[in-house]
Amino acid sequence: MGHEKFHYKTLDELKRECEVLGISIPFADDTGILAKPFEIRGRKIANRLGIAPMEGADSTEDGRPSEYTERRYVREAIGGAGIIWYEAISIVEEGRSSKTQLLITKDNIDSFKRLNEKVKEAGLKANGFEPYLVMQSNHSGRYSNPANKPAPLIAERNAWLETFRAADDSCIVSDDYLKHIEEKTGESALLAKEAGFDAVDIKSCHGYLFQEVIAAYDRKGEYGGSYENRTRLLKNSIAAAKVYETSSFSVISRIGIYDGYPASSRGFGQAEDGSMDLTEPKRLIMELHDELGLSFIDITMGNPYATTHVTRPFDVGKYIPDEHPLVGIARMIHGIGEIKRAVPDMTIYGSAPTYLRQYSDLYAAGAVMEGYCDGMLFGRMAFADPDFPNEIIRDGRIDSSRVCLTCGKCGDLIRAHKPTGCVIREPDVFMPFYKEFIVEKKELPENFRG
Repeated sequence: MGHEKFHYKTLDELKRECEVLGISIPFADDTGILAKPFEIRGRKIANRLGIAPMEGADSTEDGRPSEYTERRYVREAIGGAGIIWYEAISIVEEGRSSKTQLLITKDNIDSFKRLNEKVKEAGLKANGFEPYLVMQSNHSGRYSNPANKPAPLIAERNAWLETFRAADDSCIVSDDYLKHIEEKTGESALLAKEAGFDAVDIKSCHGYLFQEVIAAYDRKGEYGGSYENRTRLLKNSIAAAKVYETSSFSVISRIGIYDGYPASSRGFGQAEDGSMDLTEPKRLIMELHDELGLSFIDITMGNPYATTHVTRPFDVGKYIPDEHPLVGIARMIHGIGEIKRAVPDMTIYGSAPTYLRQYSDLYAAGAVMEGYCDGMLFGRMAFADPDFPNEIIRDGRIDSSRVCLTCGKCGDLIRAHKPTGCVIREPDVFMPFYKEFIVEKKELPENFRG
């Protein structure tokens, strides 16, 4: 069912399919609400549209932004998004996903500062406002490849996840290492602040180190077993980052509320039978809000290496899910809505609208209008059409001829550690890299997944 082609010629056809599937997805009649500004801790955000963190695999070997990185973010700023949530930026060398993943250090901070100045200037010149820039602080954990060779750092053994990325007992990180990462996360907040970001995201999602610790039910020691232990790394890291928070610099988070693993490999936000259970995610986010003063989060789900269809529903991918992509969209937005109802005073953004293509704007507007979230981050769509926010705000609708087709080729480029963008919409720039990937594909490991 996961390879159902997107064939809906009208919104009514799409709504009828939802009825057949027995699901509900919010759609608005117009997109006006997405143009309405709002505030995050006193900072005005120009609109409700944002760019989701999408790795470009285009850094220099020492982690600095390259010309491809600058091109991507400047184009997104010109495109008019109120928020640009930068891709995962590693905080330690050993936690990089590749030699081409961004890494922020004291030695290269000036490169990020210059990039942010150019991005803000581009947005101001093109649209009359500076986009709100978020640095995503990350440790790849199980998916670390600092030399483009797997070097996993894991919270605990997991037989099912190890079918996608091999690991053994030597890969399990110590409690002392996790305490070190708390300190490095705090330092990353200071670096983000000095580099000119408006916020730092203490990332806990998509199967990376922080998310894996939160689901380390069988780990011994201070960071495993009980809920209090499993949430320790995230909470302590947020507290370490909060030291550097000011009226103009915020600490926020992108949180995965449901991993979507089988029952034999229980993930976060799941009951013992594998079904979605948001009891712990709601408790965690309420505590982050009430006890640590976290005021803004983005919510996501799944693991792009293992449960890709949960993270970003697709037409064609590396495997065929046992559910229709629309079911994934419905699960995502209703899970987000459940969190929003639990913490109504927190600003919450949604994720993964791109599968809906030319109707994704009406979906985002419907989600905001009906109170599921306060805004929406678009990931793959930004690769295909970085101008989509201005199209929606200026013209009322997204340009249907430029939307993402969820073909997964950008994911192939990311996993192959090549400069990443839309092969379909920008073939002159990215098709050469994709052809390289095709040639090299025979040499990729069997468990390669985009």
